[in-house]
Amino acid sequence: MSALIDPRLALAMVAALALLVALFCWPRRGLWARWQRARRFSERVYREDALKHIHKAEAKGRRPTLESIAGAVGVGLDEAARLVGALSADGLLEDRAGTPALTLQGHEVAVHIIRAHRLWERYLAEETGYDEEEWHGQAERREHDLTPAELEALAARLGHPTHDPHGDPIPRADGHLLPHGGQLLSTLPLDQPARIVHLEDEPEAIYAQLVAEGLYPGQMVRVAAVGPERVHFWTNGDEHVLAPILAGNIFVRPLPTEEVEHTAAGRPLTALKLGESGRVVALAAGLRGQERRRLLDLGLLPGTVVTAELRSPGGDPTAYRIRGATIALRAEQARLIRVTNDERRVTS
Repeated sequence: MSALIDPRLALAMVAALALLVALFCWPRRGLWARWQRARRFSERVYREDALKHIHKAEAKGRRPTLESIAGAVGVGLDEAARLVGALSADGLLEDRAGTPALTLQGHEVAVHIIRAHRLWERYLAEETGYDEEEWHGQAERREHDLTPAELEALAARLGHPTHDPHGDPIPRADGHLLPHGGQLLSTLPLDQPARIVHLEDEPEAIYAQLVAEGLYPGQMVRVAAVGPERVHFWTNGDEHVLAPILAGNIFVRPLPTEEVEHTAAGRPLTALKLGESGRVVALAAGLRGQERRRLLDLGLLPGTVVTAELRSPGGDPTAYRIRGATIALRAEQARLIRVTNDERRVTS
């Protein structure tokens, strides 16, 4: 005679089996379905990152290799070789004298990803409070999610910008690019006024050092000396000394005389001594997004008179009188506000 199974145990076993089926096999929501989707998404990200890397290499006249693809995507050489084979089989890559090259279809996919990345960086800079060092990483994660229709809506919201916050050209939907037209900072003739038009944001460690130096597109610079170990230049009244590997990520465009005269108007707000007043003439391009809107809301518009009233014991921040209110500004903010002298002074 076979042993009878406890009804409660049988019920528990059926419930457990049903739960396992639901978790692993349920269409669209089960763990198996989710794992499959995650796997497909990862594969698509790898493919798109590989195409983006090859596009950038071709644009710079460089030869993409399995090693460079593996490094850009973050996989081993065997996986990079598999990716190149799969992309070739799908008509996105072709072999040109032993070098993987984009086909027309592959070029379109790469342009879409680059456009998504740079538009999203522009969005983060103009519409959010993310720190500058976070823009690239955030855009890297978001670029694979945006559809062409969403990109068009984002571009329209931002006013169809031609360049991202670093000065990289944003491709149009048809793939057309408007180059920044800059040259390496180290190739600029000594004491030739120029404007920063592009900061290379890769590798991220080098870009973070440029941000820490307070550099941004739109600044006027003058090179004082170029040597094998150091590049000396001036911007915003400050001297900067960078190693060539850092300066090699800065691109500039020489300025005509009339533009130099217009740009040179005023001095940084930080130059005001206590009790001294200045009249706002401009906010630098380095002030973006919520921080720029906050300063505009405080009344820091061209023509506004600002007076330096009080400086903290440590020297930073400084309290300024602006339209009848006292506002504390950090030196890194005040340095991006240009003022001219105002005859009025505070009397005690």
